[in-house]
Amino acid sequence: MLPAAAWAERDPTSAYAPPTLAAEGFIHCTDGDDGMMATANRFYRDDPRPFVVLTLDLETTGSPWRFDDPDRRFPHVYGTIDPRAVLGVRRLVRDPDGLFTGITGLED
Repeated sequence: MLPAAAWAERDPTSAYAPPTLAAEGFIHCTDGDDGMMATANRFYRDDPRPFVVLTLDLETTGSPWRFDDPDRRFPHVYGTIDPRAVLGVRRLVRDPDGLFTGITGLED
């Protein structure tokens, strides 16, 4: 999950690195749409920006990754993400109060 503007403004030929990578040392990921919705509402409900969700092939990110939580729901990518690892980009849908209510294709 990232702001739609950040995804639109990136260089599509370069590996993706969010601004938090340098400070945190990894990129936070969430396994599955239900987990993504819960994360979005827990941490980003008050952020009015539009957001997108990337579907990744973790094996092709070009960086090491692992599940650091015992439930294996939150993989962390320890480096940048190769653009070939992005299998899809979808839009997070929200209601007027900011609650994220779904995930849909960008063309919807």
